[in-house]
Amino acid sequence: MTEDTVKPRGLWGRWRGMMLWKQIFIALALGAALGIALNQTGHADIALAIKPIGTMFVNAIKMLIVPLIFVSLVVGMMSMQDLGKMGRVGLKTVVLYLFTTAIAITIGLALGILLQPGAGIDMSAAASAVEAEAAPSVVQIIVDLIPTNPIAAAVDGNVLQIIVFAILFGIAINLAGEKAAPVRDFFESLSEVIYKLTAIVIAFAPYGVFALMVWVAGSYGIDMLLPLGKVIFAVYLGCVIHALLVYGGMVRLLARLNPLRFFQGVFEPAMVAFTSTSSSGTLAVSMTAAEKNLGVPRGISSFVLPLGATINMDGTALYQGVCALFVAQAFGIDLSGTDYLTIILTATLASIGTAGVPGAGVIMLSLVLASVGLPLEGVAVIAGIDRILDMARTALNVTGDCAVAVVVAKSEGELDQQAYDTPHVMDSPTLKALRQD
Repeated sequence: MTEDTVKPRGLWGRWRGMMLWKQIFIALALGAALGIALNQTGHADIALAIKPIGTMFVNAIKMLIVPLIFVSLVVGMMSMQDLGKMGRVGLKTVVLYLFTTAIAITIGLALGILLQPGAGIDMSAAASAVEAEAAPSVVQIIVDLIPTNPIAAAVDGNVLQIIVFAILFGIAINLAGEKAAPVRDFFESLSEVIYKLTAIVIAFAPYGVFALMVWVAGSYGIDMLLPLGKVIFAVYLGCVIHALLVYGGMVRLLARLNPLRFFQGVFEPAMVAFTSTSSSGTLAVSMTAAEKNLGVPRGISSFVLPLGATINMDGTALYQGVCALFVAQAFGIDLSGTDYLTIILTATLASIGTAGVPGAGVIMLSLVLASVGLPLEGVAVIAGIDRILDMARTALNVTGDCAVAVVVAKSEGELDQQAYDTPHVMDSPTLKALRQD
């Protein structure tokens, strides 16, 4: 009798045999319930004490960011020896990311107009003005793409520079031909090691998710969220609408695939993103889900997903729209049609300009507010619930990354249809995922 045929016994055995997405969902619900209970009973300090477990999980997935992005992109470039294909994939990816970002900010503005989240809010709670962060110029963005020291870029976590260097390095390996065969073999072997390390880290996701949810719910509670409930509701509603209509529509109309299967396959990375609030940190889970659940070949996923984790900020753009209208309404400022167009353009371009910058959401918000002359004091109010909003927008960002990967893979005729159509999520239990090659 093999290990796979042994039925798990007892509660712990059933837990270990449960599919990982189910473990994460249960951990998410239990963590939220416990956190709220601790907050309501005045024991928020216990929630804070549990947070280090979640911090360790976030640190573990952040540990994978630089090696995973670099190695996966190099391998992805090596698999695309046709420069024409490389150009097609790159163009499709960037166009889709910018297009969905523009739609996201439009949805955010529309919800801001319909729901009026700033009506009745007293902005005098903002004690002091917040100065806008300086956004880099277009020229500076282009110049900064080229790292003067790739090692320093890796140490500093400058993801855009790492991406550029990895792409150029992979192209150089292809151009070197047979003489680069040892280097090619090394990176292919190294990629397998990194993916196995990724599987180990992913196996601990339920415990990290539980701890993070206990901390978030225990720190904020229900009472603190009620005054700004409209903003939270608008952002979350917008993320759901964008995911169902835009991403579901892309998968259905552009890729001619069943959108329900897509959402089933992307559930796990979305949940990890929801709790970790890090698109780059969720990259390991996204790549695994894209390959195993959605049938995206590694050559496509290793290019599209790292790039998306850096420049695709649909959730953040949608958040800009809602928050801009919130600030305008709270201060009694009417926006013109030109102002709306300015917000859409600014948020779309800023999604690339602030990529990889810590606190990019706040930087983008201050930039958008400044572009139409809205008071920056509003940032101080939004910052109080930013963590709650960040959870939804990061989950949307990651879902968008996977949607673009599916569409691009399908357009290139490389999508594994059988893997996509198989009705499962992260096709094996946690233990089996660690055993498989």
